[in-house]
Amino acid sequence: MFEFALDAMDGSAGAGRFLTPHGEISTPAFMPVGTLGTVKTLTMEEVGGIGAQMVLANTYHLYLRPGHELVRELGGLHAFMRWNGPILTDSGGFQVFSLASTRRVHDDGVEFQSHIDGSAHAFTPEAVIDMQRALGADVVMAFDECPPGGCDRATAEAAGRRTLAWLERCRARFSHLDAEGVGPTQALLPVVQGNVFDDLRAEQAKRTMEVADWLAYGIGGLSVGEAKPDMWRTLEVLDGVLPRERPRYLMGVGYPDDLLEAVARGCDLFDCVAPTRNARHGTAWTSEDGQVNLKAARFRRDTSPIDASCDCLTCARYDRAYLRHLVVAGEWLAMRLLSIHNLRFLVSLGEQARRRIQEGSFEGWRREWLERYRTSGSTP
Repeated sequence: MFEFALDAMDGSAGAGRFLTPHGEISTPAFMPVGTLGTVKTLTMEEVGGIGAQMVLANTYHLYLRPGHELVRELGGLHAFMRWNGPILTDSGGFQVFSLASTRRVHDDGVEFQSHIDGSAHAFTPEAVIDMQRALGADVVMAFDECPPGGCDRATAEAAGRRTLAWLERCRARFSHLDAEGVGPTQALLPVVQGNVFDDLRAEQAKRTMEVADWLAYGIGGLSVGEAKPDMWRTLEVLDGVLPRERPRYLMGVGYPDDLLEAVARGCDLFDCVAPTRNARHGTAWTSEDGQVNLKAARFRRDTSPIDASCDCLTCARYDRAYLRHLVVAGEWLAMRLLSIHNLRFLVSLGEQARRRIQEGSFEGWRREWLERYRTSGSTP
């Protein structure tokens, strides 16, 4: 029920098809983030309408509320969210490790306090697999330790060792549930750590591959504060180690220029909260003007769409002047309309990249697109 076919290559960039029990994803593809079972401000019908093929939900947040067992009782995430397409759940590891002041990491797992009410909780590799089986996503991620950006080598090495040990335990628990026939058919993916140390990343990838013949590989621990050249170099290292016949999921990365840089270095799947978070602050992405903040006074009388080349509902029906008014007035409609645009912008960028890879023109198109984007506006 899970397959990946690589249809075309242009350099290290690949165009593929990832088959899951709830449908096929054409890659490269951006996955909107539905942290709490919702992509903020949008219905799932709207998310499907912008061309999204797969969405992500967060184990940590759904565990805290409404609770993974309640989601199971209500039919699993697909029924709960009213989303019939593929779903990926992350392990909650990144969220837990971001609670630096209220958590304790040890070899068995992590003890932490809820960001909601301060109550005490614990995650182990086995518990995280059980939670994700209850949630019922198609693709689930192994529990990993994500070291902070800028950490020293010793910290990265320790996190890597723990991630590999937890991967073995995740796989054992996952296989046990499969053998017992518990829950839906799922695919378990590992997370490759190693920070920005080339040899650690290569070693982590090789040792991860020795554990099992994985359907795909998650690449974690990037876009956490490191310099962009370090991210690109790390992806190039992994591109030389990970098997190309398996898709690579670059976790938490999704600014437009980051997406194209990562596709060029062999990555296939992406997720990020940036499209909707930026939208809530009045910021939109454009192909000609780069990143724009619609609070700016220069948009008061601008009757052009956010992006004339965009085919989203927002650009088809609303102009910058009206959107600026909504943003400045604090109207929720602004968040919805800008979220629709920003998400469609990234989904469309993946579609364009796929078409260019199939045509063999990806690299030239990518360079032109990035030069125009970076010189015409401000990038984060």
